[in-house]
Amino acid sequence: MRISILTISPEQFPGLYQDHVIDRAIRSGVLRLDIVDIRSFADGCFRKVDDSPYGGGAGMILRIEPVMKAVSHARTLSASSHVAVLSPVGERYDQEMARQLSDQEHLILICGHYEGLDARIYDHADQIISMGDYILSGGEIAAMAIADSIARLLPGVIKESSLQEESFLNGLLEYPQYTRPADYRGQKVPDILLSGNHEAIRAWRRARGEEWTGKRRPDLKKQ
Repeated sequence: MRISILTISPEQFPGLYQDHVIDRAIRSGVLRLDIVDIRSFADGCFRKVDDSPYGGGAGMILRIEPVMKAVSHARTLSASSHVAVLSPVGERYDQEMARQLSDQEHLILICGHYEGLDARIYDHADQIISMGDYILSGGEIAAMAIADSIARLLPGVIKESSLQEESFLNGLLEYPQYTRPADYRGQKVPDILLSGNHEAIRAWRRARGEEWTGKRRPDLKKQ
């Protein structure tokens, strides 16, 4: 799989390559990652990528020309591409969407910035994605989160068994887990986990997953 991130702030991304999941995916050959600087596709000496909004208003708007030139360049990197804009107006990102995107041959992520981006850019996207009901200064942090969440789903990056009981599968949070010591200042690990009875442990974990979901994320059970 290939992920191309289109941004006006490429200096934010060197650390992404040091993420152990991303690094493992790249070294194993299942992921290629491109950071594309939108500014390099802007005209003029100053490489201006923003302008004031028509009709007035606060802030600056990301211009359509440099963004679409960057998209056209990114499309040449693969025979088939899926373009997604990162914006608060999009569909909320979740684990199911991560799984769907991990099946794409080439994912192009457009990072919004400033007050917003020219709305005509949306017309050239296959999908608009929001990370939640809050505002970030730009789409770069969201793009990193999406890249990480997808990379860990690619073949061989993480053991398949580790992916089978994670939170959000089947509408549940993952069950609570414990490790040594078995007794920390009176806080004891549940006896069932020390019993060696694997059938009973599976039943306990299922029940605790249900319990945690109802207590901590009741909205998941309504979906």
